[in-house]
Amino acid sequence: VPMGVLSCMKYLMFIFNVLVFAGGICLVGVGVWVAVDPAGFQDIVAAKPVLSVGAYLLLAVGIALSLLGFLGCCGALRRSRPLLLL
Repeated sequence: VPMGVLSCMKYLMFIFNVLVFAGGICLVGVGVWVAVDPAGFQDIVAAKPVLSVGAYLLLAVGIALSLLGFLGCCGALRRSRPLLLL
């Protein structure tokens, strides 16, 4: 495999993992917002009983995605196969 293709793959994997990390951080932000100020969020969404469970679900999924995105970025930059497989 030519070296240019491997370098391109490395940076494409890095960019994809940065997007996953950013999405996880956004989910964490929305989860914190809903957990801290549910009244402000109820103006947007009418489903009131689901908010308490939904806030913690958003936090858990956001933390998991940001962790996976961060480890993927490290794995792509260091060309570490175990980090990429994780």
